[in-house]
Amino acid sequence: MSEVSLLEAVNMALHHEMEHDPDVVVLGEDVGVNGGVFRATVGLRDKFGFKRVIDTPLAEGLIAGVAVGMATQGLKPVAEFQFQGFIFPGMEQIICQAARMRNRTRGRLACPIVYRSPYGAGIHSPEHHSESIEALFAHIPGLRVVIPSSPKRAYGLLLSAIRCPDPVLFFEPDRIYRSVKSQVDDDGVGLPLDVCYTLRPGRDITVVGWGACLQEILRASAVLAEQDIQCEVIDLATIKPLDMATILASVRKTGRLLVVHEACGSFGVGAEIVARVCEEAATVLKAPPKRLTGVDAAVPYYRNEAYYLIDEQDIVDAARNLMESWT
Repeated sequence: MSEVSLLEAVNMALHHEMEHDPDVVVLGEDVGVNGGVFRATVGLRDKFGFKRVIDTPLAEGLIAGVAVGMATQGLKPVAEFQFQGFIFPGMEQIICQAARMRNRTRGRLACPIVYRSPYGAGIHSPEHHSESIEALFAHIPGLRVVIPSSPKRAYGLLLSAIRCPDPVLFFEPDRIYRSVKSQVDDDGVGLPLDVCYTLRPGRDITVVGWGACLQEILRASAVLAEQDIQCEVIDLATIKPLDMATILASVRKTGRLLVVHEACGSFGVGAEIVARVCEEAATVLKAPPKRLTGVDAAVPYYRNEAYYLIDEQDIVDAARNLMESWT
């Protein structure tokens, strides 16, 4: 078992599935010769050839649409968008074709596609390289939305996403592509989709997050533990469908909920989680649930990025405020 970065774990998963399943193909801008903008697909073209690792024109609508055609004809395409902010030209194909294929054909055709994309702020890029728009896709029936927060989960969840018979949006937090490393065994064992992962048990506050934010959440939880505030940290992992059973079980134990996400607050995933908790577990709450989110504005240029991103101290302060709320 070797220690790898999140980016290397993605590459490992792609290598494994392409080696063991000849129906898996990779397509996107610069995925072949250059190995991808972040080098997530490096080595694939040399090993599997240009017919399975396909460099496309700079045309996101084409990438999304060709992947639909491939999927309905027995292939398992993994289509890469260079950044999440470039995915908009492909949304018509993703939403109107991929997401609806199983329903439209009454189950005759499946649509096993993975649409991969790096996302999020923190890499000193303009706003269209830094967006967090997972909530847009989570609103669409027929789509799964998956976001890993560690190399191990990136490897296992991507394997399961490729093996899934329905379309999956797989968003990779580029801020921690190379900064977070852990041991990952290249054993081909997928992690289950549609479930949360409890990263730290606790008795006082349930803290839910996903993607890069988990790094700040875990550090903040360690600080709070020194102040005798025990946070139960939950990695959402699959944004859609939500594993509310795990979240509700935790809230019923702690009585307090804090949801942390980088995306702007209005109409976000955090609002959905808070609404469901209030609907199904309001009587056990010891304090009003709280969201700690990005502001309702475009991600600023790099000199002001730190003001936009949530840091460890923000989470510590929010948790302490929750503990001081009514009981």
